[in-house]
Amino acid sequence: MGEPEGAAASVRVLLADDDAAYLDSLRPLIEHQHELTVVGTAPNGLDAIELADELEPDAVVIDLHMPLVDGVTAVARLRRDHPNLCLIALTGDPDPELHEAVTEAGADAVLLKGDLVDALVERLSAVKAATHSG
Repeated sequence: MGEPEGAAASVRVLLADDDAAYLDSLRPLIEHQHELTVVGTAPNGLDAIELADELEPDAVVIDLHMPLVDGVTAVARLRRDHPNLCLIALTGDPDPELHEAVTEAGADAVLLKGDLVDALVERLSAVKAATHSG
């Protein structure tokens, strides 16, 4: 059960999406990056909030349309409880009002699922520079 070398310095990422198949495809893409480690997944906003409290990740990638607690509400709560957390909202919904709402709630970035992989890996990799620079 040993950690891969250098894992201590990796960015700990929590994924939250109610689409289990999407989570299953996203997780290996993130974990393929040496500096990124997925520490947990949540199927709804409420679990995302609870897991963030428990796991203390460096970053949360959260879908905006989820049951129990939607992404905008979850982002607002996560931002309040964890002011230094990198919060990346993920959505298939191109609605600019939704993007504006989650940005106002405290998201650091809003990514469309279609543009996701490159932008997400780039954004999460930037977290390492920020969290380990002082």
